Amino acid sequence: MTKEQVKKVLDRVRAWSPERQADLAQIAEMMEAQDNSPLCLTDEQADEVRRRMEDPAPKTVSLAEFNARLKTRYGL
Repeated sequence: MTKEQVKKVLDRVRAWSPERQADLAQIAEMMEAQDNSPLCLTDEQADEVRRRMEDPAPKTVSLAEFNARLKTRYGL
C-alpha cells in the first residue's frame, strides 16, 4: 500500500463510530506489540502451526508423515 492509500483509509476511519475507531486502534497496538516482541516463530514452526490449523486432529496420517513427525519430535 502506498502512503496515499493509507491516508485515504485513515480519512475514512475518521468517519467511523468511536467504538469502531477504538477497535482499530486496539488492533494496531497489538500489531505493534507483535513487531516489538522478542518472541517469533521460525518458518518451519509457522508452517507447522498452519498445518495444524488446517486439520487440528487428523484421523490418519501417512507413514511418511508419521516418520517425519517422529524425526522432528524425537530426532529418530
